[in-house]
Amino acid sequence: MQQAKTNTFPRQQRLKSRKKLQEVFSSGSRIHSGTIKLLYLAEAADKPDIQCGVGTSSRYFKKAADRNRIKRLLREAYRLQQQPVKMSAGQTQTHLSLFLLFTGKALPLYNDIYKQVGKALQKLENKLHAMDP
Repeated sequence: MQQAKTNTFPRQQRLKSRKKLQEVFSSGSRIHSGTIKLLYLAEAADKPDIQCGVGTSSRYFKKAADRNRIKRLLREAYRLQQQPVKMSAGQTQTHLSLFLLFTGKALPLYNDIYKQVGKALQKLENKLHAMDP
């Protein structure tokens, strides 16, 4: 018997729609955790799911290689810690659009990003439980 993969981040879960991204940035809520800003938009849905995008500023990181590394670290930290948020979204029948934004000015270490993403996702989970009917 094969074990189900819980820590995956397939293409369907990536937030790529320009329209949805603009909606998240304009009317979404924000959670800060150190140098991580989590923007999210929660909408009622029949089939609850989560889409997540990541980004960083080209103002402080001129080299694309540095920006790409930060985005890889953000995706990996999210991938490993997404399960509790998925469960909360499923319980509240919510479609979540998330965007993780790195706002620091220096290249981060993976451990720092992992902790900050974990704190931001924990805060989001608490807000989702508060929305629970």
